[in-house]
Amino acid sequence: MSAKVQTSLRLDADKFSEAKQILAQLGMNFSESVNIFTSQVVAQRGLPFSVSLSNKDTQVAMRDVRAGKNIEPISLEQLKREMTL
Repeated sequence: MSAKVQTSLRLDADKFSEAKQILAQLGMNFSESVNIFTSQVVAQRGLPFSVSLSNKDTQVAMRDVRAGKNIEPISLEQLKREMTL
């Protein structure tokens, strides 16, 4: 077995607390989950999940929304109706 190292992380307190609760339900602690994550990074030679940037169309749409452009008002009821079509 290889030597263990100690490290420190800066995490959002609320997310850390929620993550610990979820991990406890899975029967593990935070350190064990970090070890699993690290093992998967090594095994997959990268992040163990997909990470990608938005395509150009999505980036333009996001900029427009942030700038208040191309936004149509819609009621919750109308949105529900459109989702069931």
